[in-house]
Amino acid sequence: MLSMIGLLTIFVIVALLISGRITPIVGLVIVPIFGAFFAGFNFKEIGEFFSSGIDSVISVVIMFIFAILFFGIMQDAGVFDPLINTMITISRGNVIAVAMATVVIAAIAQLDGSGASTFLITIPALLPLYKRLKMNPYLLLLLVGTSASIVNMVPWGGPLGRAAAVLGVDVTELWRPLIKIQVIGLLLLIGMAFVLGMREKRLIAKKGTNDFEKEDVEEKAPLTDTANDDSSKKAASLRRPKLLWLNVLIALSVIGLLVWGIVPAGFIFMVGFSVALPLNYRTVNEQMERIKDHAPNALLMAAIILAAGSFLGILNGTNMLDSIATDLVKVLPAFIVPYLHIIIGFFGVPFDLLLSTDAYYFALLPIVEQVVTGFGVSSISAAYALIVGNIIGTFVSPFSPALWLALGLAGLEMGKHIRYSFMIMWGFSIVLFIITIALGVITI
Repeated sequence: MLSMIGLLTIFVIVALLISGRITPIVGLVIVPIFGAFFAGFNFKEIGEFFSSGIDSVISVVIMFIFAILFFGIMQDAGVFDPLINTMITISRGNVIAVAMATVVIAAIAQLDGSGASTFLITIPALLPLYKRLKMNPYLLLLLVGTSASIVNMVPWGGPLGRAAAVLGVDVTELWRPLIKIQVIGLLLLIGMAFVLGMREKRLIAKKGTNDFEKEDVEEKAPLTDTANDDSSKKAASLRRPKLLWLNVLIALSVIGLLVWGIVPAGFIFMVGFSVALPLNYRTVNEQMERIKDHAPNALLMAAIILAAGSFLGILNGTNMLDSIATDLVKVLPAFIVPYLHIIIGFFGVPFDLLLSTDAYYFALLPIVEQVVTGFGVSSISAAYALIVGNIIGTFVSPFSPALWLALGLAGLEMGKHIRYSFMIMWGFSIVLFIITIALGVITI
């Protein structure tokens, strides 16, 4: 009964997000509350679940608010303009080259194992370029998310750490056979970016909106040089070209501290913002104007992340997620049980729409491992099947707080992202999964 209520709750939320009929905040807050009531929990218990869920995301919320403000100041000051113009000049407006470069940039950014910091580094830097080239911003999110997922198989990433804890093995030992899978995965993704870039180029040409396929693209004016409209004139007035290298040093210092991982990300951005704001805008009125400009986006997405925390807290607190993981295995026919790890791995990406990462690894993995080891399959192989099969779907799942962060940074919608990216990411995951089996990392 608990599993049915949990599944219905998740399906309703995913359906509402995809349909775009309500805001994420309403869906993530109201639907789980009704689910908890139907499951027999009272207001007091739901309140405790809410508090637990909020506690799990509050650090992300703090980081998000100040990250938006910090990167907003960096964009206002023109920090990313030279990078954007250089990339356009090098690629000569080549949409394919930009798509392929996105994969490499995201892979490097993800080396710290944090999806949130990867999006914080890549989205603000690359989104203006995508917009200038008239590229679909959902392609940016697809490529960054997939690249980050592949790299996230590092020992300090969440999935391997959880799997190692479940199996009681050394996480470094668990990782080593996956290194070649990561390398192959990134090479495949660069190839996929080439194909998607070709498709995007055709779509842009069909719309007649790509004016960058010209030989003199390198001579085009910077983002705001020839602007005639009021908003562009305002943006030009905010640029601080004389402070460019100082701003770059501040941005690199913030990113370096993020990668270092010793200082909390929220604190890093809080300090970075507090240094950058008065440096670039000297009067209090200018400073307050910059805050007012960027605060709405920061606060809106902070509210959505808090709502997602409530959603996760209620589903975890009511044990709906654990119950779903347990019952999904029980209802399967007996003749497919020896291949359960292969089946679960094959459908790993769709599972990301049903289960949180914790539920997948701490509830589903132990059950699958226990079942298949009775048929001679090694525990490590079972873990690899679930890891490789699922990890690509990390950033197409509404259970990922980092994805909500990325959507906020890019100004995109969860439902549209799922519609655009889900089948492509699942298809890519299946190909990588088959390669992993062929290489003998996963045994049948």
